Amino acid sequence: MSDKRMPVLFIGHGSPMNAIEENEFSQTWQQIGKELPRPKAILSISAHWETAHPQVTAMTQPKTIHDFSGFPNKLNEMDYPAVGSPELAERVIELLEKKNCTPDQRWGLDHGTWSVLARMYPDADIPVVQLSLAQTRDGQFHYDLGKQLLPLRDEGILILGSGNIVHNLGMMQFGGQSYDWAEEFDKKAKECIDSSQHTPLIQFQHLSKAASLAINSAEHYLPLLYILALQTPQDELRYYCEKLFYGSLSMRCVQFG
Repeated sequence: MSDKRMPVLFIGHGSPMNAIEENEFSQTWQQIGKELPRPKAILSISAHWETAHPQVTAMTQPKTIHDFSGFPNKLNEMDYPAVGSPELAERVIELLEKKNCTPDQRWGLDHGTWSVLARMYPDADIPVVQLSLAQTRDGQFHYDLGKQLLPLRDEGILILGSGNIVHNLGMMQFGGQSYDWAEEFDKKAKECIDSSQHTPLIQFQHLSKAASLAINSAEHYLPLLYILALQTPQDELRYYCEKLFYGSLSMRCVQFG
């Protein structure tokens, strides 16, 4: 184990407006960026890039993707001009040799990645690569894939998962209290993470009705499994933004190391 092993981080990213609003979430991400060791490059697993099989961005100049609508022009015009890293992409493909991971030249950085990094690293001076989520694959596939990325922690790479542990847009409510089921599953996830019991979270389909409401579409949840898979016994566990928002979104962030 390297003395300089990089932490790994799951960010509950919520609304893309966090990229431009000053609030408790964006300010916390800023502070995390200041406190983490400076990475050589960043590998992001975002909820907003799904493909048939794993793909990794391999271009030198990834574009900023505005994959949303109905937001102010200031957000639509925002650019996050971080360079890519074909070298890191090649390393990821090497580590995932049995997972049919291929290079991509078309995607870029979607808001699951840049809305967070714009607060953590506003100078956009660290290379960024994205790894897609393989559609239709179960939690075990994603967890196992995450484990294969462990050597990157000793190579100065920050691995970032970006999604939300509880994410049900169809049941959002503005104002008022959070749903009981949202609070129940967020608490259950924390209990499992606290005790390093990853299996129930990997096999989330077999959990409670609360889980089925919290993970009504799994793409925001799956990035968490990559980060759980990268935990080592030596890692310190930290939480940030332990709050439910709009009734049905958990902003909980998880850091190991």
